[in-house]
Amino acid sequence: MSDIHNLERQLRTAEERRQQAIAALAPKHQGGEWEEYHAAHQEVLRLERLVAAAKGEEYAEPCDFPLKWDAGAPMPHLLVNDNRALLAFLLNEPDPAWDGSYVTIKSPADEQPEPLGLVEFVGCISARLGAPNDEVFEGHPLNGRGLEGYTAQRVVSSRWLKELEAINSVHRCYRPESCRERTHFIFWFHDSTFECVARSFKEETHRTSMKTLLGLMVERLIA
Repeated sequence: MSDIHNLERQLRTAEERRQQAIAALAPKHQGGEWEEYHAAHQEVLRLERLVAAAKGEEYAEPCDFPLKWDAGAPMPHLLVNDNRALLAFLLNEPDPAWDGSYVTIKSPADEQPEPLGLVEFVGCISARLGAPNDEVFEGHPLNGRGLEGYTAQRVVSSRWLKELEAINSVHRCYRPESCRERTHFIFWFHDSTFECVARSFKEETHRTSMKTLLGLMVERLIA
């Protein structure tokens, strides 16, 4: 218990540092404020994970995912069958000509090519896309346990994975390793959250319309 108490004390100190960094962002910047906030925030997340691990609780940590989606309008679309899930979204591609004076409205119905990401989750046994959005981020069960917005993460000691394992354990041909070889992934978007339990994923990029990419996704699922 002393180790846990020590980690919790460190976490409280890190949270105080983060609050000070947030406050420093409000007045006119002197330089280095965003760097300090980022460092303080990452330290809080690191300690949140250590505390949860010490208590045997679930927590979220970064996974090796190379794509960055658009933070404002990622437009995620999910197609699922019995053992695969395909997730598409708009990639983050800054416009060098943008001066901050206007907002570009995106729609999945647009015909013009866009930078899009497509992720196939292999061996997927469950997937969901929907609430919560970023306005209720703090209400998610993993908030305070390493959950980081607008990123791709995996969940360690996942309660959802344990629930699926318990359900499947009643089958006479149940193999414990069938669930334990899978991972609970969580991707946090602007207006929704994607979560799935799968063995692995494969990512790729496209420059096309969302409509065209959705057609490709359908073909892959029924092939």
